[in-house]
Amino acid sequence: MEHTLAMQSDTHSQRVLGLASQKGLLRASDLDAIDAPRVVLTRMTAAGLLEKIGRGLYRLPESLGSEHESLVAVATKVPQAVFCLLTALQFHELTTQLPRQVWIAMPRGSHAPRFDYPPIKMVQFTGDAYTAGIEEVERDGIKLRVYGVAKTVADCFKHRNKIGLDVALEALKDARGRKRASVDDIWRFAKVCRVANVIRPYLESIG
Repeated sequence: MEHTLAMQSDTHSQRVLGLASQKGLLRASDLDAIDAPRVVLTRMTAAGLLEKIGRGLYRLPESLGSEHESLVAVATKVPQAVFCLLTALQFHELTTQLPRQVWIAMPRGSHAPRFDYPPIKMVQFTGDAYTAGIEEVERDGIKLRVYGVAKTVADCFKHRNKIGLDVALEALKDARGRKRASVDDIWRFAKVCRVANVIRPYLESIG
């Protein structure tokens, strides 16, 4: 009997390792697809075969993780979150800032999600300011929602008191200098974010 249980455990472990290798980040719910009990995750973590990086999230210990691992972790737990401001700038490679938190936009009235990993900074957006300009990309098999370049620039001016006007100006200069967003697109989203009058002189000077 013990021999049979040990064989089953080894089989489950092999399946879990294969799945973790394939997916990069493993969720507890992923085990349902391979008929493995979730207690296997606890045993494998204790044995050093897996590393727990958050509630219900695991990876292979030798894995360095993808560049967007923290974003994948957030999107897995909070699929309605949209990556914004400093995190969106970093995603689009438009800033020299290295945010200590993952910045997410949520609809007004949302409760801040609780995370063991990574640290979260939630900003509440309203109406079109939340829904406009969302791009969807896939990383590590998970769909990420992130604001596009032009919307992110407008957001930076809208929330300049949170991130600093210097960061917003850097984003605008980089977006235009590297032709990542047109004047028309930035202007359109500036109207959505109700910062057209704020951004106008900077947009005219940079062109």
